[in-house]
Amino acid sequence: ILFQVYVPRFFGFLSYLELPLLVTVYFSVMRRQPPAGALTGCLIGLAQDSLSSLPLGMFGIVKTIVGYSAASISLRFDVENSGLRYLMCFGFFIGHQLLFWTLSRTLLGTHEDPRLPQTLIAAVLNGVVALPLFQVFDKLKSEAQ
Repeated sequence: ILFQVYVPRFFGFLSYLELPLLVTVYFSVMRRQPPAGALTGCLIGLAQDSLSSLPLGMFGIVKTIVGYSAASISLRFDVENSGLRYLMCFGFFIGHQLLFWTLSRTLLGTHEDPRLPQTLIAAVLNGVVALPLFQVFDKLKSEAQ
């Protein structure tokens, strides 16, 4: 979360990374329990809200839905597959951005455009970053056991 808040201030090209989302997806998928995934997403989202200039709860709502959805998908599919992990991160990034845009438009009354081309490019890049990140998390998990 601190990476998401502070690093883009110094390195603008890293602003496309949504590391709290990737962490939410990973921990929700590994637990394979939708309520735990929703709680993980809620806590990460609220922590991200508390460090941003947005109203409290915007990221909390979106990441709760993502965490629940990711954990639900992990019940039906083999989430150890790299291709599926990439597709999940790609899809959840797009869903995250569209849901956040919809919520800010309806709840806050903002009139920003969804910027779909930038969202698609950022989704591809987040999916690419997710693969080595998830491998590092897997290695840390296996060493802890």
